[in-house]
Amino acid sequence: MTAKPLADVERIKAASRLLRGTIEESLADPVTGALAADDTQLIKFHGSYQQDDRDMRAERRQALLEPAYSFMVRVRIPGGICTSRQWLDLDALAGRHANGTLRLTTRQTIQFHGILKRDLKASLAAIDATLLNTLAACGDVNRNVMSATLPVQRALHEEVLAVARDLSDHLLPRTRAYHEIWLGAERVTPEVEEVEPIYGRNYLPRKFKIGMAVPPDNDVDVFTQDLGYLAIVEDGRLVGFDVTAGGGMGMSFGEPATYPRLGDVLGFCTPEQALAVAVAVVTAQRDLGDRTDRKHARLKYTIDTVGLDAFRTEVERRQGFAFAPARPYAFSHTGDRFGWVGDDRGLWHFGLFVEGGRITDRGAWRARSGLRAIAERHAPEFRLTANQNLLISGIDPDDRGRVAALLAEYGIDGTSEHPARQLALACVGLPTCGLAMADSERYIADFMTRFESLLARHGLADEEITVRMTGCPNGCARPYVAEVALVGKAPGRYNLYLGGAFDGSRLNAQYRENLDEPALLAALDPLLAAYAGHRQSGERFGDFLVRTGIVPAIGSGRAFAAATLRPGAGT
Repeated sequence: MTAKPLADVERIKAASRLLRGTIEESLADPVTGALAADDTQLIKFHGSYQQDDRDMRAERRQALLEPAYSFMVRVRIPGGICTSRQWLDLDALAGRHANGTLRLTTRQTIQFHGILKRDLKASLAAIDATLLNTLAACGDVNRNVMSATLPVQRALHEEVLAVARDLSDHLLPRTRAYHEIWLGAERVTPEVEEVEPIYGRNYLPRKFKIGMAVPPDNDVDVFTQDLGYLAIVEDGRLVGFDVTAGGGMGMSFGEPATYPRLGDVLGFCTPEQALAVAVAVVTAQRDLGDRTDRKHARLKYTIDTVGLDAFRTEVERRQGFAFAPARPYAFSHTGDRFGWVGDDRGLWHFGLFVEGGRITDRGAWRARSGLRAIAERHAPEFRLTANQNLLISGIDPDDRGRVAALLAEYGIDGTSEHPARQLALACVGLPTCGLAMADSERYIADFMTRFESLLARHGLADEEITVRMTGCPNGCARPYVAEVALVGKAPGRYNLYLGGAFDGSRLNAQYRENLDEPALLAALDPLLAAYAGHRQSGERFGDFLVRTGIVPAIGSGRAFAAATLRPGAGT
C-alpha cells in the first residue's frame, strides 16, 4: 500500500534550516507588506501570524491593492506573570508599533495586533529587551505553559509556577534562528550542525499545549490541554501531580473524524518527575503523531489511534518509570475571582474583569491608562489569567486604598458585571483571524447583554453560567466545555452547543445549527425557563440540561462527533 504523502508544512519545516527559511529576505522585500508563502508558516514558530483586515479585502481588491497585511505578535509568558516594568514596556510597544491595544489571550499571555512588516523586527527586539520573548508562542511546538493564577496559598502557587517555568524553558526550541533574525546574533555557519534534541528538524506534527491547575479551581481548563498537571496537595504540601493527556478543542465542520476531546488521566507523578513526563509525552507525540493530515495531527488523535493504554506504556518507557495510581482531587470552579482577595502572606490581589480580553481606553473605561498609572505608582505584579482577565497582584495593605482609588478614577473596578458576563470568553474572530467565519470578540458584549435579559426574565440574574463564543470551530476560546457555546458558522450565524460542565470536566453537545441572534435567543429562552422552574438545589445549568435529557452527557471526543441533535430534538 502506498504511504500517504506528508503535509506540505512538513516539507517547509524540513527545508527551513531549523526555522530560518527566507524570513530575512521576506522582511527586506519593500514591494509587499507580506512574507513569502513558506515564511508565513515558519514565522509562527517565532511568535507571529501574518494577517490582513478582512473588512477591507473587497475595497482593496477593487482598488487593485494587495490585502491590508499586518502581523499579530504573541508573547511567551510562562504562568502569565509580568512585572510592572514589563507591563509598562509592553504597553509602550502597543502604542509605538501595534494598534494601541493589548489583547489578553486564553493562553495566559499578551498578543499585539496591527504590526506592520517594517516594524516587526523592532517589535520583537523590544519584547526581548523586557526579558520576555515570542519564541515558540505559536507553531508546531510546545506553546505558552499555563499555571493557576490566584496565589491565595502563596508558597504552593509559587512551587507550581516554578514547575511550569521549568517545563517552558526545557521545551523551547534550541535553534539560533530566532536570535539571528530578530536580535542580530552572530549567524551559525552552514558547516556547524545544529541539533534540536527534543523536536528534531521537523518539530511536532501540530501545536502542543500544557496547563497546570491547583484544585479546587480549574481556571486553566486543564482537561482541554494536550498535557495537564493537577496539583495534589496533602497537609498543605505539594506532593505531586495527576497527569492528563490528550485534550484539545479544535474540530472542522462536516468532518466527524475531527472533534474536541478531554484529556485522560495517565497517573500520578512527583514534582521531581514532572519534567521527565513532559519530555516523554512530547517526544512520543513527535514520533507517533500524524504528519500526513494536519487536521488529524494533535495528540488527542494520536492517543485515540494507538489506544490510551498503549500510549501510557510508551510514555512510561521513555520517561523510565511507571506512573503511580492517580490520587483524588475535586474541582468546584472554573473562571476567575474578581475584586479584592487576600493571600496567606497578608498581600492583596485585585481580579479585574476585561471584556473580550482587550486592554484599551474606551469611553469611561480607561483600562490601558489606569493600569499604566497603577504600574508606575505601585509596581505590582500583573498576573494574566487563562480567561482573558487580569490580576493586579501582590499589593501591600498600605497601598490597597490608593490602588482602589485609581481603579475608580479610571472606571475599571471591574466587579459590577453580571456573573455570567464575567465568565464569558471570546476569540478574536473577524476581521483579522484568517480562519474566522463570524464575529466573536466584536459581538460577545452585545450577545451577553441580550443573554442577561433572558436570565433576568427568569429570575436567574445572579447565576454563574459559562458562555463562550468563537468565530470558527477551531476552539480557541475553549467553547466545547462551556455550558453555552456559540461557534461561528457564517457572518451573523452560529451553531449552538449546550451542556458542558461548569468545572470543565464534560464536553457539551451541538443543540442547534446555523442560528442568527433571534433564533439563538429563542432557543435559549425556554431552556432557561425550565431551569429556573425545575432545577435541583445547587444544580448548574449544564448539569440540568444533561439530567433532564435535553442534551446527552458527552465524555469522549468521538461521542461528541456523533451527538449532533436533529432540529426539534431535546425540547
